[in-house]
Amino acid sequence: MRIGVFGGTFDPIHMGHLIIAEDARAALELDEVLFIPAGQPWFKSYRRITDTHHRLAMARLAVADNPRFSVSDIEIRRSGPSYTVDTLGELREHSKYAGAEFIVILGVDALREIDRWHQPRALFELSSVVGMARPAATVNLSVLHAAIPGSSSRISLLDSALVDISGTDIRRRVAEGRSIRYRVPAYVEQYIHEHGLYLPAS
Repeated sequence: MRIGVFGGTFDPIHMGHLIIAEDARAALELDEVLFIPAGQPWFKSYRRITDTHHRLAMARLAVADNPRFSVSDIEIRRSGPSYTVDTLGELREHSKYAGAEFIVILGVDALREIDRWHQPRALFELSSVVGMARPAATVNLSVLHAAIPGSSSRISLLDSALVDISGTDIRRRVAEGRSIRYRVPAYVEQYIHEHGLYLPAS
């Protein structure tokens, strides 16, 4: 069983996330892609993150029509900063994933900085990593190998039809009263408006 592990803030989840996940699923013949909203993302401690129950609900709405996609609250339930290496360790102990092969799915920008992650060597012992990149994007694997010996053999790069959509832009658009249609799934757009997310503070 091959499981893609796709973590992120997902504030909100958008079409770019879903395209990356589907491209990885198809190219790597993954049995499941597990979306994992971060509880306390250590790398975004500089800004306020939307409440976890909203981000989790939006992720579940976004993947509901794809039987190969699922959402886990594993990082939201765990106290303290959300580290991928801890999540992988916990998933390996779950009976559902006994004997599974885990592949962490990253954008190429995140891959370039993976040596700065919490316990990166342990991460590569628990999983392999795939970097999703626009065609012709490059990553210097020798640099990563020097920082994390052995990592280059556990990394693969895949071309993906990455689209220029970001959570930052979506939040800004909502705050300005502009359309986010086709940037997020329809049910996510509805949820954002129904719950008044990303509106300016009154």
